[in-house]
Amino acid sequence: MAAAAVVGGITVIVAVVLLLGNSGAGPTGSGSPGDSGSPVAAGVTPPPGCPTSQPPALASDQTGTVTIQTKSGNIVISVDGSISPIAAGNFVALAQCGYYDGVTFHRLVPGFVIQGGDRQYGSLSNFDPSHVGQGGPGYTIQDEPVTAVYHRGTVAMARSQDPNSQGSQFFIVLDDSAAQQLVTANNYAIFGQVTSGMNVVDEIAALPNSGSPDNLATEPLAMDHLTVTNP
Repeated sequence: MAAAAVVGGITVIVAVVLLLGNSGAGPTGSGSPGDSGSPVAAGVTPPPGCPTSQPPALASDQTGTVTIQTKSGNIVISVDGSISPIAAGNFVALAQCGYYDGVTFHRLVPGFVIQGGDRQYGSLSNFDPSHVGQGGPGYTIQDEPVTAVYHRGTVAMARSQDPNSQGSQFFIVLDDSAAQQLVTANNYAIFGQVTSGMNVVDEIAALPNSGSPDNLATEPLAMDHLTVTNP
């Protein structure tokens, strides 16, 4: 069982360490999947047309495909509105507007997850390891019940222990064994599944990181561009 601790104001799930973010402060190196709704920093503001508040939910009968292009290859994600419509709609909206383009996978926990989506400090042009994990889109989205099961390839929103603290950061589960730890740690809205490119995800997970408890990528790989097909 993973034990909870607080490091620098950030909740850390010791042993597996995912990134949890604090609303308004966001995750800096923490130990659970975390995200922040804090405003983005000057110089790395979201592209024009990105949402400034919770975007429309994806209809429960809608699915879509989001392709993350990286220098190591593509990661293809099937997004499903029937699982977490708010989280799915948010991810699709941010992908469509270019929010994630150039942003890194800043947190790497081998055997557990990789995490990205921190535009504030996670872009290669403004990478600051002392603050990575604190960036969000400037808003947060509502929580949703977790009705699916975490397993290898699951894509879910990172968040803090605060209610409704999800923003832009997300994670990809590396191993089925992470499921119980994720359920125990918190409720992370599942909105999709990697359908192609888990070899790329594994390659990213194997990149150098700072080690426990922060597991910050020391040679972060960027999401070069995201494309959305359907809806």
